[in-house]
Amino acid sequence: MKVIAAVKRVVDYNVKVRAKSDRTGVDIGNAKMSINPFDEIAVEAAVPMKEAGAGS
Repeated sequence: MKVIAAVKRVVDYNVKVRAKSDRTGVDIGNAKMSINPFDEIAVEAAVPMKEAGAGS
């Protein structure tokens, strides 16, 4: 069985997000990024499966 864990990069939860000056979006230029917490749980669950030989 193949194991796939999708990972998304998101703005860190400790960072206060600010709007751009022209109000067209969010300014993430200097924001710290991290892995989505739910994706991190999926990766942590996939690693033991691969090590046990249950997945590739």
